[in-house]
Amino acid sequence: QVQLVESGGGLVQAGDSLRLSCAASGRTFSNYAMGWFRQAPGKEREFVATINWSGGSTYYADSVKGRFTISRDNAKNTVYLQMNSLKPEDTAVYYCATSLLSGDLSKGGSRWKYWGQGTQVTVSS
Repeated sequence: QVQLVESGGGLVQAGDSLRLSCAASGRTFSNYAMGWFRQAPGKEREFVATINWSGGSTYYADSVKGRFTISRDNAKNTVYLQMNSLKPEDTAVYYCATSLLSGDLSKGGSRWKYWGQGTQVTVSS
């Protein structure tokens, strides 16, 4: 059974940094792409960043490009999201997900089959 557990969220001020972590278990972590998505109150879930199985390819939403960095440590079965220069509009519940494919860099869809429970990030102005 695949399990994804996010951590690292919290309350910060605009301009601060946070690093989210997502620990995976239940399948061979290094075989699959991973992604971060977020959902703000009253809005639909949106794509943030994805990374392929090896970490050699990444893809970012325009809204976070240059501020957020996705990375993975396959030895630790963990994917990270380093968030710098945070803005109030980054406030959301952040979810990690794992794809059915190794090279999936898509923005969403049914291939993103397994999801964590989410971690809250709140950025005050």
